[in-house]
Amino acid sequence: MRLPDLPPLDAVVIGRNEGARLDACLASLRGQVRRLVYVDSGSTDSSVEAARTAGAEVVALDMDRPFTAARARNAGLARLAGDGFVMLVDGDCTVAPGWLGQAAEHLAAHPDTAVVCGRRREIAPHASVYNRLIDMEWDGPPGMVRACGGDAMMRQDALRAVGGFNAALIAGEEPELCLRLRRAGWEVHRLDAEMTRHDAAITRFGQWWRRTRRAGHAFAEGAALHGAPPDRHWVTETRRALFWGAALPLAILLLSFLSAHALWLLLIYPAQVARLALRRGDWAWGVFTVLGKVAEAQGALGYYLGRLRGRRRELIEYR
Repeated sequence: MRLPDLPPLDAVVIGRNEGARLDACLASLRGQVRRLVYVDSGSTDSSVEAARTAGAEVVALDMDRPFTAARARNAGLARLAGDGFVMLVDGDCTVAPGWLGQAAEHLAAHPDTAVVCGRRREIAPHASVYNRLIDMEWDGPPGMVRACGGDAMMRQDALRAVGGFNAALIAGEEPELCLRLRRAGWEVHRLDAEMTRHDAAITRFGQWWRRTRRAGHAFAEGAALHGAPPDRHWVTETRRALFWGAALPLAILLLSFLSAHALWLLLIYPAQVARLALRRGDWAWGVFTVLGKVAEAQGALGYYLGRLRGRRRELIEYR
């Protein structure tokens, strides 16, 4: 149960067609929060019924408007009273035992902290190389950080003060929110503690590629919103993706028309793979990090093209 002498704790879960994963997610929160809100984004399975059976308040998004995870989280937050803390969870995650109390105690003891997160782990990291790499991606050092991911505990008053999530973003909404919170003087902390277990369920290369392309889109859009000094939000990540994934291979291709010897420059890529693999101690990490720059560049260029055409980018889903 919720610990005494702490502010009220609510939870907002978002999902679409999560099936058994949603059941497990809601079960991991049941009885530990004041209000449990589930926001459904057009599920065609039994998610809504399962959430109601689990005792959650259900918010069904109007799918006539474009869906984003940020919009879903805002809808859940709007259902709450706006006081105390809120645990935001994706419907394909389960909350680790003990996390809610530990996170709430940390927020209560640190009044300048608006967001606290912990270690998100993959349920089946050895099911595929993609799951394993995502599990590595979730890892990070504890302490004050710049951003959180989709799972985190936050102060509701801080969220209201900055206007909540940017509902127009199709990806990267959590780092963008954290940037605005930090601008307002709040801190974001990562604890050295188990927080959630996530089920990416990525078993095919195409799924990994779409997820990485979505990251490239988020980099470019984030840089367009907040790339000016002093934040320089995701400027480096965008430039790195465009250089390795688009500019350099195009330059080598053009030079090869002048001299076939220019193709030797392609050896830069295996050298980069080796450098990253040795630094991380994992060859798959090196290979997919370098290969991923092409997918990220595709996502970034897709954002720029859509912006040039005046078209809003649709959600990039990988499952």
